[in-house]
Amino acid sequence: MRPIIGYTLGDQAGIGPEVIGKALASPELPQHADYMLIGEYIPCTPGQPTQATAEAAFRHLELAARALKEGSIDAVVTGPVCKEGLHSVGFRYPGQTEFFADRLGCTDFAMCLSGDTLTVGLATIHVPLSDVPRLLCTDELVRIGKLLADFCRRIGKPEPRIALAGLNPHAGENGAFGDEETRIIAPAVARLRSECPAARFSGPCVPDSVYREAAAGHYDAILAPYHDQGLIPLKMLDFDTAANITLGLPRLRISPDHGTAFGIAGKNIASHASTLRAFQLAVKSTLPHL
Repeated sequence: MRPIIGYTLGDQAGIGPEVIGKALASPELPQHADYMLIGEYIPCTPGQPTQATAEAAFRHLELAARALKEGSIDAVVTGPVCKEGLHSVGFRYPGQTEFFADRLGCTDFAMCLSGDTLTVGLATIHVPLSDVPRLLCTDELVRIGKLLADFCRRIGKPEPRIALAGLNPHAGENGAFGDEETRIIAPAVARLRSECPAARFSGPCVPDSVYREAAAGHYDAILAPYHDQGLIPLKMLDFDTAANITLGLPRLRISPDHGTAFGIAGKNIASHASTLRAFQLAVKSTLPHL
């Protein structure tokens, strides 16, 4: 059966309708799936968000979450939303990741970004850098490592090669520059190897070289200890193609890794590369790879 990929338009005063439309018209869009609009188009002026566009974006997210939960769609691509607008109409979540996890009753979830070159999972996300050593723990690395391996398998890598990046320069240099690698990361790698024998986990890997190695094809994904370590190389290499995935959901929720870009909405100049990548990954996640 052909998979059904749902999609929302996000805040329709932004570039969501444009990039969705371009992606759906692209010759690179997978043709062995069906694509279904969740919600409806509403009248609005490009570049001028209103309460109505925010309410529509929120309503369509609710419809998308319901469709995922009921199984009437196999995956969903969500258009870019304006968090300020959503919060003004009652959206009480930091972002779409937490919203979908709550609506689908999922407590074991994480954030991942995937572009043409790199796929990166994050052990910690929006926290001060000074808090990262305190928040980093073996159990969390194991939990997110398993989710990352599952995502890689979903998109066609049955024996994913995943690197756990070190926190400190030179991965700690045997304790000379910090001991998080020996106390926290190395035990996580050992547990992941034992508990996920179908995947190949490496680490702690030297963080200033492991992303280059992944870009060269030696790894399928990297688990980064903190936000900027992982996202700086990803956005350097995959700024136009990176998509944001909520790991752990029973069916994939994915979005382009950019905002509403109200300043260029309606000018027909927005790149649809990230949205196209999101659709491609959504379709891949539904295929019987295993």
